[in-house]
Amino acid sequence: MSTVPASWRFDAIGTRWEIVAERPLPAAVRDEVTARIDAFDRAWSRFREDSDVTALAGGAVSLPSPEDAVPMLDALAAVSDATGGAVNPLVGDSLDALGYDAHYSFHDAGPVAAPLDWRERLSWRDGRLALTEPATLDVGALGKGRLVDLVLDALVRTESGDLTVDAGGDLAVRGRPQRIGLEHPFDPRRAIGVWEVTDAALCASAINRRAWPSATGTTLHHVLDARTGQPVRTYAATWAVAADAMTADAIATALFFDGGPRLALEWGAEWVRMSTDGRVEWSPGCRADLFVRADVGPGTAPVSRPNSLEG
Repeated sequence: MSTVPASWRFDAIGTRWEIVAERPLPAAVRDEVTARIDAFDRAWSRFREDSDVTALAGGAVSLPSPEDAVPMLDALAAVSDATGGAVNPLVGDSLDALGYDAHYSFHDAGPVAAPLDWRERLSWRDGRLALTEPATLDVGALGKGRLVDLVLDALVRTESGDLTVDAGGDLAVRGRPQRIGLEHPFDPRRAIGVWEVTDAALCASAINRRAWPSATGTTLHHVLDARTGQPVRTYAATWAVAADAMTADAIATALFFDGGPRLALEWGAEWVRMSTDGRVEWSPGCRADLFVRADVGPGTAPVSRPNSLEG
């Protein structure tokens, strides 16, 4: 007789979490998970007044390096290189300018490009996180994935059997395979495919999440090209599968730009992405079950928008 999985749902870092295990998690394990999430948020959130990121933005020159600074910022540097600077950890002020700020004002003050010389301004070596002048760090390109990994690491030390950690669609799976629907970016009631994930992570990003109207009536969203401070317009959604969630999250971000597929190949990640005109592309050997026409050929196929959005 199979065991009914136990699910723990909660809200943290602005998203809905669900942890599924073979048995209810003990209180001490839940406390450890909660503490890990809070410590990460206290270091990296640009929405908290007491965070390290807020202190640096307010003028602090240097702080003791938060946990995960080196792996995250090293990975962000690689993504920045691969995308020609389109991904940039000092993009926080660009997001603030468009209204995605600590107060969720959604007041569009116009695009502000992130500093191209961010490597000269930001350092994360020798146990210190430092800026030569105030700026707002944003690790959203891979930070949630990293936190999923941290939570999973905390769980596997005490919990055996199948585990799934899902943070608003960025998830990691240990144990039996899980079939994950790939939400259509133009209609959340639909999926463009299903991806079976085993002992790996799947992360997604889409322009329909965290979107708001601009001052001119167009739609803004949180996926920016740091070189211009403008939201990306070519791709609508991306999905990536990798051995860990930080890598999958980073690749999902990189896939909005031309260098993303090459970086995915170098890092051993599989991927799917959908353009704003409804075309779907995928990596060679991608094992997702995609609901696209088979006669178009490998690697790209059209997926129509729902009728309510056409015209």
